[in-house]
Amino acid sequence: MRNSPITGWAAGVPYTALPPATDGPAPLIVTWHMLDAPRSDAAFAAALPMEELPAWRVHLGMPMCGLRMVDGSMDAGLALVQQDPLMSFLHPFVAQATEEFPAALAALREQLPVDDGPIGVLGGSLGGAVALRVLADTQTPVFAAAVVNAAIRMRSVVDLFPGDYPYDEQSAKAVDSLDFLPRAEVLARRAPLLVVSGELDHPALRADALALVEAAGDRAELLSIPGLAHPLAEEPGIEPAPQSPTARAVDLGLTRWFRRYLAAVSAGTSIAPR
Repeated sequence: MRNSPITGWAAGVPYTALPPATDGPAPLIVTWHMLDAPRSDAAFAAALPMEELPAWRVHLGMPMCGLRMVDGSMDAGLALVQQDPLMSFLHPFVAQATEEFPAALAALREQLPVDDGPIGVLGGSLGGAVALRVLADTQTPVFAAAVVNAAIRMRSVVDLFPGDYPYDEQSAKAVDSLDFLPRAEVLARRAPLLVVSGELDHPALRADALALVEAAGDRAELLSIPGLAHPLAEEPGIEPAPQSPTARAVDLGLTRWFRRYLAAVSAGTSIAPR
């Protein structure tokens, strides 16, 4: 089938690509999945396919997830969490996913019939931190961005782990580098931003979502999803699964959001100041 998922590797990064219904070059939306369920590119593609968009949706695999799991399980990642949740797990995962993105994007442009215009970016949970870092710390042209139950302030994520984290100078610098509230104006200048927040998400993460929208001003919008906790799928969340009702609500909101700005991209209209 023409619209069946396409799987491959882009500069060492696994991906699941969903093609648009129309032929010919089309805009590109790149996503990074959660480390909660759905925790692979294939599972994230099933949870949030955004099927009605006239664009390629390419879901990249996060480090040590999906096809990059060690020995086919998440055990190696869990060991890193136990070693040091911030410096061995959260920070290096976001750093690696961000650093490998430019080469992956170049490879995707060679492998798939995508146009060479600005892209859309989407991230869920820890993948949300990657999408925000692409906005804040790279020059990649972006026509619209969205995050879902995102890691907006990494200190809030670290606080979800048991015990008091023993910050030192290095770890404090690392965690603050992944605090996007102080950079809300930068994010807003780069691209319009949709912040999707489950009403049952972790309270601190939901508070961060509301704070980011307020700080970013009229370039950001909040989409609250009733009944949505943090995950978008049932465990184990590695293989594609039927879309849940709450994931469907997120999917519809994302589709409306990206469709709004895809129309401007197709017309050659500038979306955000560069």
